Amino acid sequence: MTKEELALEIIERLKKEYPDAGCTLDYDDAWKLLVSVRLAAQCTDARVNVVVEELYAKYPDVNALAEAAPEEIEEIVRPCGLGKSKARDISACMRMLRDVYGGRVPDDFNALLKLPGVGRKSANLIMGDVFGKPAIVTDTHCIRLVNRMGLVDGIKEPKKVEMALWKIIPPEEGSDFCHRLVYHGRDVCTARTKPHCERCCLKDICAKNGVE
Repeated sequence: MTKEELALEIIERLKKEYPDAGCTLDYDDAWKLLVSVRLAAQCTDARVNVVVEELYAKYPDVNALAEAAPEEIEEIVRPCGLGKSKARDISACMRMLRDVYGGRVPDDFNALLKLPGVGRKSANLIMGDVFGKPAIVTDTHCIRLVNRMGLVDGIKEPKKVEMALWKIIPPEEGSDFCHRLVYHGRDVCTARTKPHCERCCLKDICAKNGVE
């Protein structure tokens, strides 16, 4: 089975296993997803979803958050860890959205990368979830699982994993595929315990079958 064939088979099986998989960060506006994905670095999505409720209650739009002092933002987002740097990035990002883009999030990948605190993972998430464009989000679950499954061979650098996946994942499948990897990585192909290969829908085609 080629990597392309393996990828298509994995995509189909994960679709059946997690038909409704989507982004696990709560948001109802593009700028809120930008904020949440920055806060999610080294923090759980569940905690981020709780913390942002207070943040948005106090600063309900881009202008309000852009005008807030980084120290005030830090006070609220501290439970997510790395509060000072995250608050600084969020403040600078919101100011750039206000001053350069009229308060709207750009739908261009390279423009997103120029926003403070936004890397390839965040930009891909925005492109896929907000704008419905081809995207591959190489978070820790994605990197761990595609290596275990044999879709990539011992590649751990996020950009290199992303580039390898672009070659074998149909563009229209990338965003949902990565969301399903998050669900599968949390429930079955876990990081901190031995993977639960006995109940994995991919056990007969996984390259490593749980053996690191």
